[in-house]
Amino acid sequence: MTGYIKKCETKQTRAVFSSQLNANETVFGGELMKWMDETAYLTATRLTRRRMFTVKVDNVRFLKAIERDSIIELTGRVASVGKVKVKIVVEVFVEEMYGVGQDKALEGEFIFASLNEENLPVPIELPQYESA
Repeated sequence: MTGYIKKCETKQTRAVFSSQLNANETVFGGELMKWMDETAYLTATRLTRRRMFTVKVDNVRFLKAIERDSIIELTGRVASVGKVKVKIVVEVFVEEMYGVGQDKALEGEFIFASLNEENLPVPIELPQYESA
């Protein structure tokens, strides 16, 4: 099962443009949170193959400002799986578009619940996949 959970890791890459900047010439925190939630959602959905809903965001740490002409990479990893909830850790790395090197800029935890069409909790049953 560990191999299956590892295969659910999700990565997204984005370029930072002027329209995403605030008055300080750095990316809006809300924009980054949106991208992190999307990455976490995709990771949780890949894991469960069910309807997942964000329940809680925790331990978000802004470590480095992200400026224009940056490339960011968001990585979502499954941290734990409970009866109804899943914890996804998202890390955001930044690099200069025309430079070298990469630094961690953000990290946070996203808790998702598996809900049915009536928005009631349903148990998580991980899909059965053959080993590849």
